[in-house]
Amino acid sequence: MRGDVYCSLPFNLDSSTFTSMEFPIIIKTYKGLEQVLANELYALGAQDVVVLNRAVQCKGDKYLLYACNIYLRTALKVMIPIVEGRARTEQELYRLIKNYDWAEVMGVDDTFAITQAVSSQYFPHSNYAALKVKDAIADHFRERFDERPSVDRDAPDYQLHLHIGSDQVQVSLDSSGDSLHIRGYKTGTHAAPMTEVLAAGLIMLTGWDGNSTLYDPMCGSGTLPIEAALIATQTAPGLIRKHFAFQRWQSYDAALYRQIMVDAAAKQKIRKVHVLASDIEGRNINAAIAHAQTAIPELQMTFFKRDFQLADPPPEKGILIMNPPYGERIEKPDIIAFYQMIGNVLKNKYAGWTAWIFTGNEEAAKYIGLKPSAKIKMKNGPLDALFLKFEIREGKFWKEKAE
Repeated sequence: MRGDVYCSLPFNLDSSTFTSMEFPIIIKTYKGLEQVLANELYALGAQDVVVLNRAVQCKGDKYLLYACNIYLRTALKVMIPIVEGRARTEQELYRLIKNYDWAEVMGVDDTFAITQAVSSQYFPHSNYAALKVKDAIADHFRERFDERPSVDRDAPDYQLHLHIGSDQVQVSLDSSGDSLHIRGYKTGTHAAPMTEVLAAGLIMLTGWDGNSTLYDPMCGSGTLPIEAALIATQTAPGLIRKHFAFQRWQSYDAALYRQIMVDAAAKQKIRKVHVLASDIEGRNINAAIAHAQTAIPELQMTFFKRDFQLADPPPEKGILIMNPPYGERIEKPDIIAFYQMIGNVLKNKYAGWTAWIFTGNEEAAKYIGLKPSAKIKMKNGPLDALFLKFEIREGKFWKEKAE
């Protein structure tokens, strides 16, 4: 029956059973990185791993919940689904939420906030749907306790996420807070940013072993090479970050969190990494150096200012990875010529290398003039993107005909 809860968290978040009991966990990621994330979860010991669209679901306990936030490189959010059901009207949505025992999650003295992702013909106004959820939670507490928790959009104790697809409703508890792509080593903004999660996922998709050479000749503010260095040194991204949402919960286990952080620090191996990066803009190199020093202060990384056309390849062959401009601020003839240049440089200088190019301009990518041996469809924010693999052969090069 629509409006009735058919799945909810079966225990009190603030009880001692929360520590050892297993419960469902949903981890959000980018399109194209779902299997990479699933592999990370297997490595953490997660059970019942299921790949979804831009997400992976598993079962775990409080340890795994904390560990997912600290260790996972390709996770954006780590959430616990607490209410699931069906609703096609405002009244059904209100009843679904109000009928849940919200005292299992928070108290009247706590604060909460709601984010939403609504794609439903039944709820065309996502903000209004979130408002109905807020009202239902407030009325639930008011009727039971004559008091209600307050809303705090800036620093809530409990961050809830409402997802509605058609008539399927899910409310989850967000254990991460700020998106996990915010590692904590970046300052300021960059003209064409790539998130840390996407960068880590791309590197992991290449199969790079962390020991051979990896070179980014258009490094921008350094996200790709820094994430590569984190992988090579087994540095958990959560070691850099200062705060997670679960630390505000009444059930927060500070001792467990400290132990996971100590274990993560013990796994870190500061060593020489074969990661090099360059860029044509000196200000980008300065930003990349600053970000790298914040991420791993003890690590010496190689950054240098150089035009890709003029730069010599590193002496040892390996993997070249780049995120060239897509052409948003470049005239079409110029962006075509730019991608032709990339192909010519690869053919003339990088024989024996494996090149991976991430681009949001599929049309321009055809002018690289090489046949990709792999083509992975992905997203960069709202943009459709491709991650292309090129095996740069010695001697004859096989050109792909422009369609």
